[in-house]
Amino acid sequence: MRRIIVLVVLALALGVGFSAFKTWRGTPVRVITAQMLPLEQWVVASGQVRYQSLARIGAEITGTVAERFVREGDQVQAGDPLISLHREEWLAQYQQAQTALAQLTNQLYPQALESLAEARLAYQQAQREAQRRAQLAEQGMLSTEQSEQAQSLAKTRKTSLTRAELLVRSLQPGGDEERLLQQRLQSAKANLDKTQISAPFAGRVQTRNVEPGDQVQPGKVLLEIARLDGLEIVAAVDEKYMAPLQLGQSAVVIADAWPEHELPATVSFIAPAVDESSGTLDVHLQVQDSEARLRQGMTVSVSILTAQKQQALLVPKDYIWHTEQGWQVYTLIDGKTALTSIELGLQSTTAVEVIKGITAGTQLVLPDDVKQLGQSVRPVLEAH
Repeated sequence: MRRIIVLVVLALALGVGFSAFKTWRGTPVRVITAQMLPLEQWVVASGQVRYQSLARIGAEITGTVAERFVREGDQVQAGDPLISLHREEWLAQYQQAQTALAQLTNQLYPQALESLAEARLAYQQAQREAQRRAQLAEQGMLSTEQSEQAQSLAKTRKTSLTRAELLVRSLQPGGDEERLLQQRLQSAKANLDKTQISAPFAGRVQTRNVEPGDQVQPGKVLLEIARLDGLEIVAAVDEKYMAPLQLGQSAVVIADAWPEHELPATVSFIAPAVDESSGTLDVHLQVQDSEARLRQGMTVSVSILTAQKQQALLVPKDYIWHTEQGWQVYTLIDGKTALTSIELGLQSTTAVEVIKGITAGTQLVLPDDVKQLGQSVRPVLEAH
């Protein structure tokens, strides 16, 4: 019995001693030392590949498709044929305009000159006859009625001469009739040219909605072509990260299909307004894709470098916390925890820059390990 009592007393003494030893050593906590390290601040977002210029190709005239020369995915150069329409009707109109212009030059105008000459001669004869009869009437050798008839005929011949002069003026080279026929010829030529639909610029065919034999008319989209040099990325950036964004900032684009390839990019446009439904800001980036890996609509990840420093006092985000007094950290001073207010600068994905409140070498305690302020602690883990 006495032996059992002795063992119990000994166990209690050991327990009290261990508790005192533990208290003397302090509560184990995780500690990190604030260090001066290089810092890069990135804004990360998801983006989508788009083309700045997507041309919707259609016909300018009504017609029937004769041939289609391209399909989806084909790369074309400016001026390459895309679609041809049957041209018989438009060719006939063009040839008719050519014939009308030739007739004007070779037939109508020469005939008008001959008619003018005849009308001038007839007027001169009628005018002389009217003068002769007027003199005879004055002498009483001819009736007044006969003189008046000659005067009327002269006026009629004068009217015919005026009409012939106007006709010649209209049909002469550079005149109204030639200009009208030239316009008709140019219109017919333009319509004939419109039967051949060509690529407006170098690009890649995205969609096609037409086949040979289809009836087409103005306003109907036949093909869509994306400009090769107009590729861009549109990233939806959370509005809380918009403050450091600026035009010209460098970025890295990684497509899900090729995660090992990083494509350089540059911020080219920042939307003036935030999307109310998603709380995001559209940021456009010009991307360098020399191997043409990207495709319209492809999803990519975007990392925009918004700031960098060669040396900054860095603290992991887990070691800072926010209170009514602002940002704070637990520091380790003489084996005990203390609360210190800090001011933050740049931020990376996992760490923040502290610009005021602590210095390099300050030991910081993980907030999750602190039970009460001023407690004695023992660092068991020092991160670097």
